[in-house]
Amino acid sequence: MKQSQPSRSQDQNRRKIPRENDFFFRCMVFVNVLGWFSFIGALLVFHNARPEFVSGVQAFWGLEGRQEWSQTLSIYLVGLLCLCVIISVAVLFMKRFRNRREKDYFGINGHVLLVAAVSSLIILYFEFNP
Repeated sequence: MKQSQPSRSQDQNRRKIPRENDFFFRCMVFVNVLGWFSFIGALLVFHNARPEFVSGVQAFWGLEGRQEWSQTLSIYLVGLLCLCVIISVAVLFMKRFRNRREKDYFGINGHVLLVAAVSSLIILYFEFNP
């Protein structure tokens, strides 16, 4: 009887491959970094969407600033924050799928991104709907 040759997936044990060479790990890191970049983008949009601060000097000279939120930028802000929530949930599911052993690292940054994005959305909801 002939013994069949082991397939490539059986030949390479996933646990013996360094994490940096694992394709799934690279995808997980890429998605995680993409989520943080979208959160930084949301912070930049927030800076331009919020009402302008009118200082005492500006009030003295009669210069006016925008007193309300920018409607178009607020839509982009909510969209970016929703994207952050979706990406962070995807990263948490990916980590749950892959990290099953005791020695696997937990990784707190997905939870931090999720909490920051959800709390920002809640604050914006109460800001727009008093």
